[in-house]
Amino acid sequence: MMFTCTPPGCPEARHDNCPAGARRRLLAAARASASTRVVRSRRGKSLRIDIHCHYLNQMAAAKVAHLDPAQHEPSVAFANALTREVNVRQMRDRAHKLSTIEARLRDMDRMGIDMQAVSPAPNQTYYWTEPGLGTDLARMINDRLAEIVATWPDRFVALGTVPLQNVELALAELERCLKQLDLRGVEINPSVNGMDLTDPRLNLEKFFARAQDLGAVVFMHPIGFTQGERLVDHYFNNVIGNPMETTIAASHLIFDGVMQRNPKLKIILPHGGGYLAHYWARMDHAYRARPDCRTVIKRAPSSYLKKMYFDTITFDSQMLRHLIDQYGPGHVLLGTDYPYDMGEQDPVRLVGGVPRLKAAQRDMIEGGNAARLLRIGR
Repeated sequence: MMFTCTPPGCPEARHDNCPAGARRRLLAAARASASTRVVRSRRGKSLRIDIHCHYLNQMAAAKVAHLDPAQHEPSVAFANALTREVNVRQMRDRAHKLSTIEARLRDMDRMGIDMQAVSPAPNQTYYWTEPGLGTDLARMINDRLAEIVATWPDRFVALGTVPLQNVELALAELERCLKQLDLRGVEINPSVNGMDLTDPRLNLEKFFARAQDLGAVVFMHPIGFTQGERLVDHYFNNVIGNPMETTIAASHLIFDGVMQRNPKLKIILPHGGGYLAHYWARMDHAYRARPDCRTVIKRAPSSYLKKMYFDTITFDSQMLRHLIDQYGPGHVLLGTDYPYDMGEQDPVRLVGGVPRLKAAQRDMIEGGNAARLLRIGR
């Protein structure tokens, strides 16, 4: 593990090697501190919270290394030699940021970020593993995230992961995340082993219903487009594929009725909401024009899309202005995609550059909305 700071109660310099007793004490501290502590704004100013940032659990990665995980990842499978070379170089240069908290804290301070809602590296959902192993990996990842929160409670909250390849195991881990570890939700991928989230074979209706009941944030992050044969060059399976994967998944959640049946479900779409957030009118037209586009839902598709939430990663202040105009400042949250090269390096400047944005709206976007969704006290 690349994490090297020794937290209280752990005798090891390398934290992931600490004894089971110390790890249990840290998990207990995570529950106690997160449930009783009030997070105060910095110097009287509104809190800035990054909703979109990742942590790589190297112990989990080592546990599956012999299974060749890359063969199951669209971002690797549909990439040419140059893209793979650039990605290897990126991991070499940024791995310490993914797994070392000290480097992360320095970058947060530089970027003006008070807290991160840290989630797993998107490829660490491990849906391709058999369910028992997938559960073990999820627990390992979630326990580590809880330890990070316990050690730096004023800088982090966390979103965990669950093994969606088996809904009953996913439900059990979701309960553990929210009730035992006090994580604030989960990160999921937009598809599971090539199946849409509404595919009857997955039976995930129970998952979404329980996530709504628990008030869990569901952060839906892609790992490339699953049918990316035409997206191999130019890093297209990320540049085009990630927003497309999000668009397809969100469309299924809408048209297959998940959002209608679970109106309080807190879905966050990354990368500015994919393409759907900016071309919603076409699906509304289809709903009006064609009976096969209204077999389940009873209202215009965009009315369900407006219940979702979106991060600010648009890379353009005018595009972000459009997102705010369409969905309201209460549904847009600051995000960075830290520490990847496709992330936003100066999120505060991006939000500050949005035309006609009132101070109260800026405070909502930079942290108020995240604090509300994630139940972060002031």
